Amino acid sequence: MEVVLLENIKNLGNVGDVVKIKRGHGRNFLIKYGKALKASKENIDLVNKKKAELNQKNITLKKNAKKFYDIINKKNYKFLKRAKDNEELYGSIKPKEIAKNIEDLDKIEIKPSQIDLGKEIVKIGFYEVKINLHAEVIATIHIEVVKQEEKK
Repeated sequence: MEVVLLENIKNLGNVGDVVKIKRGHGRNFLIKYGKALKASKENIDLVNKKKAELNQKNITLKKNAKKFYDIINKKNYKFLKRAKDNEELYGSIKPKEIAKNIEDLDKIEIKPSQIDLGKEIVKIGFYEVKINLHAEVIATIHIEVVKQEEKK
């Protein structure tokens, strides 16, 4: 499937580029969330006419991402979790939980899909997590998972 991009997308292309992608990725993500249009002559002409406007929108998104980057990059977030004696958590920490924690503490709305855990957080300890704020702006936060004391 070929699509024409409406915004810069990491590892894919820039505004106005026509790229070949898998059908599911195009239909279920790029087109659904307004990041691309099916590559037809009409859509390509439309994007080329609106390219300046789309680039301006992208610059605005990047500025906002940099503001958020300045607030959260290298910041530590602490999670109290119940754990077994071998330090394994009873439930892993999911991107949705991290996004909610960031929103509660820093008043920044981050979608769980922007959070890249790298590996699953299933034990007590320190973890480095990447947050894709924009195609060109990636923040790194530190997650500290601490054992919650059992109530007796």
